[in-house]
Amino acid sequence: MKKVCVLGSTGSIGLQTLSVLKENDKLFSLVGISCHSNADAIYKQVKEFKPKFVAINIIEKNHPLNRFCTKNNIILISGENSSSTLALKVKADLVLNAIVGTSGLEPTINIIKSGTDLALSNKESLVLAGHIIMPLAKKNNVNIIPVDSEHSAIYQCMIGEKKDTIEKIILTGSGGPFLTRELSTFNSILPEEALKHPNWDMGRKISIDSATMMNKALELIEAIWLFNITFDKIDIVIHPQSIVHSMVYFKDGSYKAHLGVPDMRVPILYALTFPNRSSNNVERLNFESLNLTFEKPDYKRYPILSLTEKLLMAGGNRVAVMSIANDYIVQQFLERKITFKEIFTKLVETVKKFENDKLPSVKELNTLDENIRLYFESK
Repeated sequence: MKKVCVLGSTGSIGLQTLSVLKENDKLFSLVGISCHSNADAIYKQVKEFKPKFVAINIIEKNHPLNRFCTKNNIILISGENSSSTLALKVKADLVLNAIVGTSGLEPTINIIKSGTDLALSNKESLVLAGHIIMPLAKKNNVNIIPVDSEHSAIYQCMIGEKKDTIEKIILTGSGGPFLTRELSTFNSILPEEALKHPNWDMGRKISIDSATMMNKALELIEAIWLFNITFDKIDIVIHPQSIVHSMVYFKDGSYKAHLGVPDMRVPILYALTFPNRSSNNVERLNFESLNLTFEKPDYKRYPILSLTEKLLMAGGNRVAVMSIANDYIVQQFLERKITFKEIFTKLVETVKKFENDKLPSVKELNTLDENIRLYFESK
């Protein structure tokens, strides 16, 4: 039985992971879970799964989770960076990092330092610190199995293939909810409209990132590190049906494509069972009804894609600044403090303010995150 720990268990990916674990309870044992502050939600999970460890950053002293953990000999870790502490303490065969945003970086590093295999959903870890994480994983002999549907697809397509036979990686993206919306109306887009992804069931932050295509920009950067490939060998293609999750094009002219229903439980289960596969009860494709289309992304509609290419070429800390700033800017949009179009303009402004030509250390990334947070709080 594989021992699994899930960081960010109350978020969208975390909840779906626990659903997969429950359906496959003869294969997996849940030994640890964590969240930021949703004490009520994680309390229900603790009562159901009774893991050995539970971590939460913010919890009231009189919350029943405290008493329940004491009564059942469950180790409760609370306070700042509790997920990072859990990552070092828990004894697991696999840790799935489903934390959203920059706060997932330190737990990723601690998982790798502990020598535990990592199922990675937190794409920001590699976006911010791929230059640190990938050498560290190699040094500690840790497998990083991607959970994002696109990277899981590429990962599977590349098994058994030699790197020098690959011509292109093709990342597919649905285009989000505004693929056909008139550009002249983008200033009036409301948060509730941007949250309505046409195909995927995702959390709030990732849903907004899908609407701006920031999600795809971050995935491009993540792919560079995961698959040790230059960004000029990665193409982004709009595929509104979300059936082809990504493709690999080889030098002999052949393509490998990964197809499936748009259901995150599929790549989650693959990451949990790797290198094996297990049955699940997700919907199967009906090939008779498939109508698959592909098109190039419109950079006027998705200016974040062209910005990302420029920042990659410029190097330094610029991509990290963009990723960190995006966390705070998306929150401002969700709180109706800025318009949808201002997401992009504020990204550009923040990069210009904080950019430099040096790849940042982990300490410098933490300082950068703090400085950008203070910058947005002061505005």
